[in-house]
Amino acid sequence: MRIVVVEDNVLLAQGLNLMLTDEGHEVVALAGDAAEFEHAVAEHRPDLAVVDVRLPPSFRDEGLRAAIRVRSAHPGFPVLVLSQYVEYSYATELLAHGDGGIGYLLKDRVGRVSEFLDALERVAAGGTAMDREVIGQLVGHRTGNGGVDRLTSREREVLSLMAQGRGNTEIADHLVLTERAVSKHISNIFGKLDLPPNTTGHRRVRAVLAYLRQN
Repeated sequence: MRIVVVEDNVLLAQGLNLMLTDEGHEVVALAGDAAEFEHAVAEHRPDLAVVDVRLPPSFRDEGLRAAIRVRSAHPGFPVLVLSQYVEYSYATELLAHGDGGIGYLLKDRVGRVSEFLDALERVAAGGTAMDREVIGQLVGHRTGNGGVDRLTSREREVLSLMAQGRGNTEIADHLVLTERAVSKHISNIFGKLDLPPNTTGHRRVRAVLAYLRQN
């Protein structure tokens, strides 16, 4: 993949560059702020961007805002956001702007190379890759009474694992179920969330977003 890394910490940026290059990816640009990020995407048209939430000058949410602007200018552009801490408002705002190709991980996950690279692949393919701690925070804030509230506890477990980017086989292994049972649960989830087969976009992604947007 051709990747833009957006990180103002030079050591971390170079570390990501080295890791990704060693794995056969091409880092087409290293950006240190939002303006450089947006310029790099427009110039290089990469396959994905890895973006720190907090960038200069205020180190608040410049990276997130830039990611949202880039996805508005380039619909569906895959973005994997990194954050030092779980930021509930940041995660929900990012999810509100798109149907997939979105990841939100804690920076600690970068050190777990296989997990990080797996998340990259899922996001680049148009899926989601949400950190387990992020999901926990989002679910803890959820007080809405939308379609998600019609799900059984088992269906919520399945959907939570889907939000982490896990496939049916992984979900089955984790919950000690057959893949057929998992498929049935997912079918029920789609039905309860009013996501028929002809729904525009990826139903799996839309189901995950419906789950995570409840707040």
